Amino acid sequence: MLEIKNLTVNYGVITALHDVSLTIPRGSIVTLIGGNGAGKTTTLRAISGLLQPAGGSIHYAAENGRAEEITSVPAHQLVRRGLAHVPEGRMVFANLTVQENLQMGAYLQRDKALIRRELDYVFGVFPRLQEREKQIAGTLSGGEQQMLAIGRALMSQPKFLMLDEPSLGIAPLLVKTIFEKIVEINRAHGITILLVEQNANLALEISHFGYVLETGRVILQGAAAALRQNPQVRSAYLGGA
Repeated sequence: MLEIKNLTVNYGVITALHDVSLTIPRGSIVTLIGGNGAGKTTTLRAISGLLQPAGGSIHYAAENGRAEEITSVPAHQLVRRGLAHVPEGRMVFANLTVQENLQMGAYLQRDKALIRRELDYVFGVFPRLQEREKQIAGTLSGGEQQMLAIGRALMSQPKFLMLDEPSLGIAPLLVKTIFEKIVEINRAHGITILLVEQNANLALEISHFGYVLETGRVILQGAAAALRQNPQVRSAYLGGA
């Protein structure tokens, strides 16, 4: 569904990504793991049009199966094509209500009946958001804000969803809920997911395939189950030898 070839991204004189190549098949959950500064967030920002790559290409296949290059396509046009990005830190509109935040996710949609159906769908995935529909988003817990950020992305009817550190700063019980919902979104609705996550064990547990990034380079890749058993991955990211 999405293929990255030899992607290079610079921040001034610093190269953040060095010839990174990834393949994310349609209907899969693929995870990027790695330490701070590995290039995970940079990869997502480049895919979603928030960063201009210095080299390489990004190709995306819409539902008709025909791949097109999206390397320089503006971010708002990518949303129209079915790509959605849930940023690190959630970035909810703190002064707006839960419902208003969700409606912002549907800003490209003009059909009010469709927006209502999408709202009902999001409330079905995250019932807690419906309970807090009129609540100001800034008063929600970290886990509830993460639900809201994912729900806002779902309002755009994505086919390809990017999640950046969904477990960051969330209580362990809600982390479990969030990851269960990620699997549900993928399995029940066929949404392809690219997951960036420092909790490597949890990320690999729910993913089909994984890539390990280190200082802007892919150093390992393979089926998620195999990576969980890889001694190098276990030593560096899973807390075991």
